[in-house]
Amino acid sequence: MALAGRTAAWWARLPSSRLPSTPLCLPPWLSAACGRLYSSGGKEKLDMSTYPVESIRNFSIIAHVDHGKSTLADRLLEITGTIAKTDRNKQVLDKLQVERERGITVKAQSASLFYNHGGVNYLLNLIDTPGHVDFSYEVSRSLSACQGVILVVDANEGIQAQTVANFYLAFEAQLAIIPVINKIDLKNADPERVEKQIEKLFDIPIHECVRISAKQGTNVEKVLQKVIEKIPPPQCNTADPLKALVFDSTFDHYRGVIANIALFGGEIQKGHKIVSAHTKKRYEVNEVGILTPNEQPTHKLYAGQVGYLVAGMKEVTEAQIGDTLFLYKQPVEPLPGFKSAKPMVFAGMYPVDQTEYNNLKSALERLTLNDSSVTVHRDSSLALGAGWRLGFLGLLHMEVFNQRLEQEYNMSVILTAPTVPYKAVLSSAKLIKEYGKAEITIINPAQFPDKLSVSEYLEPTVLGTIVTPHEYIGKIIVLCQDRRAVQKDMLYIDEHRVMLKYLFPLNEIVVDFYDALKSLSSGYASFDYEDAGYQAADLIKMDILLNGNPVEELSTIIHNDKAYATGKFLCERLKDAIPRQLFEIAIQAAIGKKIIARETLKAYRKNVVAKCYGGDITRRMKLLKRQAEGKKLMRKIGNVEVPRDAFIRVLKRQTDK
Repeated sequence: MALAGRTAAWWARLPSSRLPSTPLCLPPWLSAACGRLYSSGGKEKLDMSTYPVESIRNFSIIAHVDHGKSTLADRLLEITGTIAKTDRNKQVLDKLQVERERGITVKAQSASLFYNHGGVNYLLNLIDTPGHVDFSYEVSRSLSACQGVILVVDANEGIQAQTVANFYLAFEAQLAIIPVINKIDLKNADPERVEKQIEKLFDIPIHECVRISAKQGTNVEKVLQKVIEKIPPPQCNTADPLKALVFDSTFDHYRGVIANIALFGGEIQKGHKIVSAHTKKRYEVNEVGILTPNEQPTHKLYAGQVGYLVAGMKEVTEAQIGDTLFLYKQPVEPLPGFKSAKPMVFAGMYPVDQTEYNNLKSALERLTLNDSSVTVHRDSSLALGAGWRLGFLGLLHMEVFNQRLEQEYNMSVILTAPTVPYKAVLSSAKLIKEYGKAEITIINPAQFPDKLSVSEYLEPTVLGTIVTPHEYIGKIIVLCQDRRAVQKDMLYIDEHRVMLKYLFPLNEIVVDFYDALKSLSSGYASFDYEDAGYQAADLIKMDILLNGNPVEELSTIIHNDKAYATGKFLCERLKDAIPRQLFEIAIQAAIGKKIIARETLKAYRKNVVAKCYGGDITRRMKLLKRQAEGKKLMRKIGNVEVPRDAFIRVLKRQTDK
């Protein structure tokens, strides 16, 4: 690969007079490398000085899952001529394979649009954001580079939980909000009802709502006009010193780190010497440009504009999201950056083969550069060897991260059962001295301290918002009570929809609450949550034993009231997940020395008495006794292997349990 890059670079440097007149038949590897070089260097550079700050609009599209954000983004790209109008334009900005497969947006993607309105050319910087609660960190990051948002609401579904959460994110950031009611072409669409909901919940007048069909392109042009009229231009000046915020970044094997930047002052061009406020390292700018949505090099980027920058950053640690870039010898006050994401779910990640450890480490570093909400800590396990304990924003986030590792980096990993971070208030002076503090955070069940040395355990809680049609209220209240939730509020949005607020222990909702809620409400209820601190709880550590040997990866911290039911359930699921052996396997759930549940996985048996036709009974007994002794010996020396996918399957609870 390195040879391909060097050879391609040599061809690219040749003057046109020395290039052969007839087409060359190059090998595929060299042809691809040359293509990459020519495609990056051959584009005509744009002059961005024709777009002063007054004619720039930076905005995001925010909404609940599947309300039509990416489809609206496609139509906006088509109307402004950024992409050609074809039938194949479906979720153009969803570039990741995982996004295409699941039909959801995982990464916020930006694109620059050029639009003429009232005889003035405008530069519109659009950011398409994810809608799922697990990716709300992407939304909050995107809003930092914007002055306004388009809030999309489905005309059929109405306001959902994530619509409310995203509205308040934009409201707290003091951004201009344009309400858009999408999917008015659907048979069951009721835009009048949705307009009343928006007015009641968000205090936005009905006449400000724009009714559109993003799929058919109806009224979408009006959205662009509203963006220009309602969203203010950025407050910055080209004459100020350079101040650029890094709000996203990706890694390219050939060019190093590509940083997405928003300019809050000054200008930047190729050849400028810049400094990172975070690392204090100095770089020379190799390329600047805008995303349309593909990379389009420009001569310069000016204050108020959003684009990308390549500056020869070779290490993934050098491009911190939230970092401020400024010109060498012209230091500025760093921008506040981003509040670091608070992980809600922790899981152990280990390479299948320990020889792959360094490759997995490199893949993790590059993927966490692109997804900075994941926290990484070194960890090790007796059974699985060296690995990491990763913190995610939710279970879907964890599954998507694992899928991206496999698809983008060809890495196969073992993921242990997800857990949440607990706290323990220590009472033992010896332990307080050892840890250096009285309150410790437990992210791995192996670190769970003994009850004798702890004054109280604390579990994380979240404030959950459920929006549902009123006919499902009874079932949902029963589900919430079963999950130890406390009702805080209940509000009728209109005559058909209700908003419930509950205080949940995070452990109760992290694995399958969303699935249970969807199945109870025929898919109509929506759920969103936010952190609500810690509360005291009666917690215990439950171990799973296989033939008396604890399986460290299946240990869980659980509330005392749920210990017996969960232990019995885990044993039953393990019985289904573990393949039968030639010896009997005892699957047990234990709290300390006390066994609270047991399942027995029967051994495969050969019929050793098949050859006995009649004869004395003692002959049969002798053969059976010899077989039993062999099985007993096998059980002593035999190892039970838990299949790799058993960890998530074992923890996934069923709604009827």
